[in-house]
Amino acid sequence: MSAGELCNRDVVVMEKGESVRDAARLMRDAHVGDIVVVEERQGDRVPVGIVTDRDLVVGVMAASVDPDRLTVGDIMSLDLLTVREDEELLEAIPRMHTKGVRRIPVVDVAGALQGILSVDDMIELVAEQISGLAALIRLEQRRERERRP
Repeated sequence: MSAGELCNRDVVVMEKGESVRDAARLMRDAHVGDIVVVEERQGDRVPVGIVTDRDLVVGVMAASVDPDRLTVGDIMSLDLLTVREDEELLEAIPRMHTKGVRRIPVVDVAGALQGILSVDDMIELVAEQISGLAALIRLEQRRERERRP
């Protein structure tokens, strides 16, 4: 399965100059744990950073920094990892592990934002597959009992 097939296409985005307080409000209102920071390039939204709920808590609140004095660009991750929508999930997972990230923007071949892929999405997929395997085992056991009472 490709990253584009699993990713969430409804991505919450902001630009670098917007306030950190607005980012926190947007996360709360949209019920998300991250915002992808984008720049407009030739009509495309290109991801340039990401801000997570952890960035807000650890980098702003715990540090007693005034959120009204910071922009999203001040606290966003600069070393952004992305995955192309046609890449296989099994290629993205080790890269996410190496970088220690749980969310990764999904881009097209031109680098335009197409979605976001999270570890939560992958765990849900794996859980569905495991559930299917468990159902298969139960079915085989039932068939065995019916054939050989």
